[in-house]
Amino acid sequence: MPNHLWQKSSYCGEGESCIHVAAPTPGLVDLTESSDPTGAILHTTPTAWTALVRALKESRTSD
Repeated sequence: MPNHLWQKSSYCGEGESCIHVAAPTPGLVDLTESSDPTGAILHTTPTAWTALVRALKESRTSD
């Protein structure tokens, strides 16, 4: 299993309701819950991750 250097958004508060993101190898983005970063890990591509972040930002600005 690759080494993970998890990052948390600066928008995340002090609770356990955030996700952590890591890019352990080129072409791979991993996501996990902040409450258990060694638990389930979702693997995706940088393209899919970028599309998700873009969609979330757009939905936030359209409110």
